[in-house]
Amino acid sequence: MRVIKVGSYEEMSRVAANIIAAQIILKPDSVLGLATGSSPVGTYKRLIEMCKSGDLDFSRITTVNLDEYCGLDGSHEQSYRYFMDVNLFNHVNIDKANTHVPSGTASDFNQECKRYDQLIEGLGGIDLQLLGIGHNGHIGFNEPEDFFEKGTHLVDLKQSTIDANSRFFERKEDVPRQAITMGIKTIMSAKKVLLIASGADKKEILEKALYGPITPQVPASILQLHNDLTVVCNVD
Repeated sequence: MRVIKVGSYEEMSRVAANIIAAQIILKPDSVLGLATGSSPVGTYKRLIEMCKSGDLDFSRITTVNLDEYCGLDGSHEQSYRYFMDVNLFNHVNIDKANTHVPSGTASDFNQECKRYDQLIEGLGGIDLQLLGIGHNGHIGFNEPEDFFEKGTHLVDLKQSTIDANSRFFERKEDVPRQAITMGIKTIMSAKKVLLIASGADKKEILEKALYGPITPQVPASILQLHNDLTVVCNVD
């Protein structure tokens, strides 16, 4: 595990973007696992700047996102497909056909989970997975449970996650109660993992995840076992 402590959100974003850019430059046809939420927005802005300046080429990149809300289609402003389009894909030279997000409107969510795992396996796995961390230690939407879920699966969101996400919706009752998320095995199978965290409110859970017991009650704690984990954080 490599922990890089920085002094601001902007510096965290810059360092994280540089790590992702290095991956793209070294392997132009990389498969990138991407995350949503407030943490990676600055990182994506930096990547867009690099692409527009001609320093970064996304034309051969494939992406797979961690998760998607159930019940929201890709045109919904709070869907993660929409988030990725607005915050990254629309601004870089990536082939949209090579960008993958679980379907929140699939007719059979169990089949959609199987399809998504098969898709990732068919791509040869993920070269670099970007992660944020939730206040309860979730990664993706892998919530605290009694066991680690291995594959992509349907999850009932914890109240703390619903509360945290309610700021993005007009009414709390509009926040979806379920999501599709990559499982722990899929995340841990990525060749490299990049975890970013910013804000004093993330300090306690980050310490638990990185230095506490490995337990499904703190899903991110499993990352202690990954052989190529980089953490970039501004939590002091």
